[in-house]
Parts: sequence; structure tokens; C-alpha cells
Amino acid sequence: MFQAVKRNMMKMFRELLVYHHSSLEYRAKILTLLVSANGDICECEKQKLKDIAHTIYKDDHERAELLLDAVYEYHTKIINNNGLDFEHLIMLVEKETKEIKRFAQKIDMDLLVQLHECVEDEDDRLFQERILDFLQNLKDEYLMA
Repeated sequence: MFQAVKRNMMKMFRELLVYHHSSLEYRAKILTLLVSANGDICECEKQKLKDIAHTIYKDDHERAELLLDAVYEYHTKIINNNGLDFEHLIMLVEKETKEIKRFAQKIDMDLLVQLHECVEDEDDRLFQERILDFLQNLKDEYLMA
């Protein structure tokens, strides 16, 4: 019970309570771009997200869970049209990468490609490939800057 209350408090006050929350939020936005490309998050994507989160934060289970919560929160906002749409999320990722160039290091293409493995529909695969190309271009442009 205490864990559930603690987790909800961390979700609600992530900006105040989580060390380097902006980095976590940025990673969540990148992951959300890929899983929200086809509208729904399938079981394969859920498992891959969990694996990716625990790879990124291998020594911090709580932080990995907060990353997952943030991804699902952004995804829900996009799906429900609740103050965030897909194009706005793309613009946010681009803007944040431009403003904080070290964020380009957080675009780990090897991890992101794992999510691409889950998509079966050809149109969705093509759309995700374009998102991956966009992220690779961002990384290339701002990592060198």
C-alpha cells in the first residue's frame, strides 16, 4: 500500500521530487513517439518498453518505473487529445534537443529499434522508420554541436 501511494506521489510531483526529471521526461517523449505512431501500445511494445526502461536505468528500478509511467501518461494524452498531439510532441522533442544539446546523447538508436520490431503493419513500419530517421538526424545534428 505504501509503495502505491509513494509511486503516485512521485508521478504527481515528478518535476519536484525526481532528480534530473527533465532527462527522464525527454526519454519518455522519445519512447512515446515510437509507441504512439500506430495509435495503440501492443503487448510486444509494452514488454520492449519495460526492457528498455530497465536497460536505461539498470541500477534504479524506481526510476525505470517512473519512465514507463511518463511514457504511458504522454501516450494517453495523445490518444485522448488531452493537450498534446503527435505533431506537438515531435516539435517538443526537436525544441528540447536544440535547447539542451546534451539530450542528443539520450537518443539511443539501438534501444529504439527494438520497439520497431513489434510493428507488423507496413504503413506503421514506414511511419516509425521516418520517426527513427528524424531522431537519428536530431542526434547527428546536435551531438556534434
